[in-house]
Amino acid sequence: MDLLAFDTSTDQTTIAVQRGDALWQWQGGGGPQASGTLIPKILEGLSALSLTPQSLTAIVFGQGPGAFTGLRTACAVAQGLAFGSQVPVLPVCSLLAVAHTAYQTHGCANVLAVLDARMGEVYSAHYHYQRSSGQWQALSGIALSAPGAVQVPSGAVVVGNAQAVYADLAPTSTHHLALPSATALLQLAPALIAAGGLRPASQALPLYIRDKVAQTTAERLAARAAGA
Repeated sequence: MDLLAFDTSTDQTTIAVQRGDALWQWQGGGGPQASGTLIPKILEGLSALSLTPQSLTAIVFGQGPGAFTGLRTACAVAQGLAFGSQVPVLPVCSLLAVAHTAYQTHGCANVLAVLDARMGEVYSAHYHYQRSSGQWQALSGIALSAPGAVQVPSGAVVVGNAQAVYADLAPTSTHHLALPSATALLQLAPALIAAGGLRPASQALPLYIRDKVAQTTAERLAARAAGA
């Protein structure tokens, strides 16, 4: 399969292009930077492997949960490219990508994937990798909670980017840093495509867990006073 994958759900932007066995990768800053660099770098990667958007099997993107601005950027780019090239999209949960990155780098098969949700909260989900089938099983839904309220399932390792931010996040558990990456998305894609995960361009939508994405001025002032 010829695939384009990218994730902008955290403070990191990652892009990968796969053509057969050939692979092109790029990593840079996320957040507001993603909106200015994502499309030029995607075009650079496609050109490096002599691909066009029209020749892709699918456009794979991290749909969240994650940073609001980053998710909007990823979905807008995925949708625009997919509409223009008439290829399907493959939305992938960013927490699942975190789990797979942890498996790639640390060999963790039983993980609680946790991402910083800002505003003093974290996203989390429990996954188990079945080595016999080479597929992930979601053992829980996605939760949004205070870091101190996170319950780690027995035997699970905490993976993600929230551990360095919140000292009260599962302090007695084993932690590994892991971020959703475009290469993780590429490796997840075949099984997800086989399971019927491809969607039309109109369904390149973000996965929002929180309806409220910003604090009011009063809430920010109260939070500062509480931390003083």
